[in-house]
Amino acid sequence: MKFTARIELRGINPYVMVSEARAQQIRPDWKRPIPVTVQVNGQPEPPARVNMMPAGDGGFLLYLDGSIRKASGTKVGDTVDVTVAFDDRYRGGPAHAIPAEFAARLDANPVAKARWDQLAPSLQKEILRYFARLKSDAARTRNIDQALNVLNGAKARFMARPWN
Repeated sequence: MKFTARIELRGINPYVMVSEARAQQIRPDWKRPIPVTVQVNGQPEPPARVNMMPAGDGGFLLYLDGSIRKASGTKVGDTVDVTVAFDDRYRGGPAHAIPAEFAARLDANPVAKARWDQLAPSLQKEILRYFARLKSDAARTRNIDQALNVLNGAKARFMARPWN
């Protein structure tokens, strides 16, 4: 589906609004986040994978992260051509494998393991995606330490949010 929209700002997050009618064309009767591929002004190539988030009125917010806006040379306030399609490659559950170091340390720590198992599947998936995007072993180890710290009940920030 192709349409023209203006990039708006919600808090600090740039997005374009996808009306209920358009969302129904992309994936009829889907009420939860819709996995899609997206291009803005024909970029990026290949299209980026994003989840459109329900807006509460039947419409959806299509958030445009920095990589999409950089590839398309756009900014908040620009009117853009948006191409969106349902991501047929989407599969429920974690898209990324649990890092071996994290799995081993969870198995050795019953408190953290129990809290991990109690997390919503979407949050587990987000954490695993976060680990997968880290560029160095040092960063991965440091972030696994932080994850285990908050899973053990420490009041701290991890992944830009307060825990406990």
